[in-house]
Amino acid sequence: MKDKLTKTYSIFIPVYKEKNEVYANIKSNAPAVIQQPGKIFLYGNYIFLNEIDKGVHIIDNSNPANPVVKAFINIPGNLDIAVKGNTLYADLYTDLVVVDISDPLQASFVKYVPHVFPERNYTNGFRADSNRIIVDWIKKDTTVDINTVCNSCSPAQLADFGGGPRGAGNAGPSGGPVGIAGSMARFSIVNNYLYTVNKSALTSFNISITNDPVRTATQQVTSNIETIYPFSNKLFIGSMTGMFIYDISNPATPVAQGQFAHARRCDPVIADGNYAYVTLRNGTACTGSTNQLDVVNITNINAPTLAKTYLMTNPHGLAKDNNVLFICDGKDGLKVYDAADPLNILLKKRVTGIETFDAIAWNNNLLVVAKDGLYQYDYSDPVNLVQRSKLTVNR
Repeated sequence: MKDKLTKTYSIFIPVYKEKNEVYANIKSNAPAVIQQPGKIFLYGNYIFLNEIDKGVHIIDNSNPANPVVKAFINIPGNLDIAVKGNTLYADLYTDLVVVDISDPLQASFVKYVPHVFPERNYTNGFRADSNRIIVDWIKKDTTVDINTVCNSCSPAQLADFGGGPRGAGNAGPSGGPVGIAGSMARFSIVNNYLYTVNKSALTSFNISITNDPVRTATQQVTSNIETIYPFSNKLFIGSMTGMFIYDISNPATPVAQGQFAHARRCDPVIADGNYAYVTLRNGTACTGSTNQLDVVNITNINAPTLAKTYLMTNPHGLAKDNNVLFICDGKDGLKVYDAADPLNILLKKRVTGIETFDAIAWNNNLLVVAKDGLYQYDYSDPVNLVQRSKLTVNR
């Protein structure tokens, strides 16, 4: 053959830093450009916005019409966040880190708890240097002769580890009140306990002393866990295969209670009164083609039953405030429903032109994370949403 056959590979080269250097930089640094927004957490007048695998933006939201990015906390490998009192909890790849935010603009690293998320690993045979931390990747495109074996050409990738309304939470006897997370969250705080989920397990931490979390239990739930949501002394855990309910009457050791199984799909869940709302969608890590909202009757918490199914386009996160239900339907935008009757929810408003991911509804102010930025809406009249502001993504 006279033809020269070639193939082009994208090679990702890790950029390492020493652990001590990384920990020292977990603090309030100069504001950074928002490039890839992820989970959100609302706490008082501040919004904590995850920059996927990079860290946390601190946003002063005293005036929702004019939010101001004040600082950025560098936390490599960060996907999830939660706040209680003066303490922020975040994941750093496999570890849980504790950050003092007594003054959010002067945040400082306190400690880390190792191996909370052991499934944050790599594929394609790549093994990271366990003595250092990856803070970035350098991408290089390389073209080689197709007959030449290139053992190092496959890009190293993180194994899938997706995900941030939670209820406003309860004030603990020490450490101050709890904030509000989005429906895609993997962290949840109830009183003096922090609950985290990885791909298969639920872990409980006593945070009576907020800056010194103590692990009290780790238990296997199922495979492919997606989210966790607290409501009425229960934890609702969403997975690709169903919704699992855990009782936290003994907060140190949650007890499995009810389960609702469905087809294998990505699955955030929230609960309100006698019903839970579960969005199912297809996606890169979720097989099949189902895109729907399931309303689940949880009157009998030990035996939840499907009450109604509504077809959607590609639903992600959702939020609910009284009878108003907000659904982030991916590229189909933001949808607002009257959910006074869960068995007959009515579409009242649709915001198009944005690709939505997650939302928090609180005190007539709706936070929406979208592909192109962080939006805020006044929903005092849900039929006539008023956009208050937008922090634009700058890729």
